[in-house]
Amino acid sequence: MNVPFLIARRYFRSKKKRNIISIISNISMIGVAVGSAALIIVLSVFNGLEDLIRSIYGSFDPDLRVTAVKGKSFETNAAFLERLQKTPGVEFLTEVIEDNALLRYENRQKVIKLKGVTNNFFGQNKIDSSVIEGDYRLRRNGYNYALIGRGVQYELSIRVQNAIIPMHLLYPKNKKKVSLSLDPEDAFNEKSIMVGGVFVIEKQYDDNYVFVPLAFAQELMDYGNRRTSLEIKVKPDQSVKRVQQQLKEILGPDFKVLNSDEQHVSLLRAVKVEKMFVFLTFAFILLIASINIFFSLSMLVIDKKKDIAILTAMGASPKIIRNIFLAEGSIVAVIGAITGLLIGFGVCWVQQTYGIISMGMATALVDAYPVKMQLIDFLLTGLTIIIITLLVSIRPAIKAAAVDPKTTL
Repeated sequence: MNVPFLIARRYFRSKKKRNIISIISNISMIGVAVGSAALIIVLSVFNGLEDLIRSIYGSFDPDLRVTAVKGKSFETNAAFLERLQKTPGVEFLTEVIEDNALLRYENRQKVIKLKGVTNNFFGQNKIDSSVIEGDYRLRRNGYNYALIGRGVQYELSIRVQNAIIPMHLLYPKNKKKVSLSLDPEDAFNEKSIMVGGVFVIEKQYDDNYVFVPLAFAQELMDYGNRRTSLEIKVKPDQSVKRVQQQLKEILGPDFKVLNSDEQHVSLLRAVKVEKMFVFLTFAFILLIASINIFFSLSMLVIDKKKDIAILTAMGASPKIIRNIFLAEGSIVAVIGAITGLLIGFGVCWVQQTYGIISMGMATALVDAYPVKMQLIDFLLTGLTIIIITLLVSIRPAIKAAAVDPKTTL
């Protein structure tokens, strides 16, 4: 039988407890409950945002991307590409030439991100399912076509149905010396191409990207055998991490092989750092809310001095007395924590199921705030409350154990 817990529970349920002590205890429970619920909700929202970022970029990014450690491009040849293609676990490889270029359409112009890709590019991702107008294919009936973002289309008022007016793409010529007397028009390579389709993924891509066939970009930019990156799709039954390690060993230190998260490491790290600081902030708020437990226990020690003296006279050791008040503080905190965790779980479940709270902006992927509950968040929140409860309860419990029954009775 756990005597300290039984006595603490009796104190907690006692109707004779001073009214002010009862009020402070209730305030403590409410504070812990609200803090716990808020912490679970906010952490779940950050988890949802992290997954949303992965899903957005997952529609665009390959499983693995190979880039040069130095410079923005590197030389390739048939043997080099074949060696990578034959790496165990590699399903197929896409050659990429990507750089900024100037896009002109009628009397309007815009600097865009031009991405030339080989024909298997659309097997890497889900961009083809994001096409809202026209066709995603870049090569049809012997002609080249461009796939543009909706933001590019809106800004330049490009009409996909117009089969007469092409887009004009300009890229600086690779000249070592530039003369001030040179005609600006002669400083650029220029090629025209018709618009074949429009895609919608995410604002960053919609407002900047234009996809064209690799040969078109290769000729416009004078890249020859150079490529800015190689995008690799891993077979479904293979481990991305294992294939990544194999490619690193094959390519050596002159190349980077990045998985999906590493391609956006700064953004994902920022989300994780924000989540950590939010956790620390709410943990501090829980500490402030739990200070009421300290005051209620301190007042309870004063109120129960006679009980402490009687228990001591009956043979209760200072440890038992101390544990009674630690258990009292734990009861208040646990009830508040369980209530808060249940409220947080309920709110997150409702948002996951019904999407009540909208993000308030147009997006191709979600309309409501994404939330994702993780067991680790509940465990960390519970552990934080346990630590905080011990911190605020230990002082009153020690004072209770130090009460001298001679001065009380």
